[in-house]
Amino acid sequence: MILKCPGQDRRNIKVEELTCLNCGYKIEIFSDELKVKCPKCNNLACRQRMPSCIDWCKSAKSCLGELLWKQLYGGG
Repeated sequence: MILKCPGQDRRNIKVEELTCLNCGYKIEIFSDELKVKCPKCNNLACRQRMPSCIDWCKSAKSCLGELLWKQLYGGG
């Protein structure tokens, strides 16, 4: 049996908004994407940092364990 991270379920992905640095257009980006092309000017818009499953996955705390989750995300 192959175990998969529960965060790989596409139903857990969130939509966020970036502003194109070239033209100011509001661009939708999904929580599992690193970069998207602006539909208005074709400029490549990138996140400020790489996303991690702990940013969007509801199961991250249980997958990582509470101690590691707090160190990485919870400020512990």
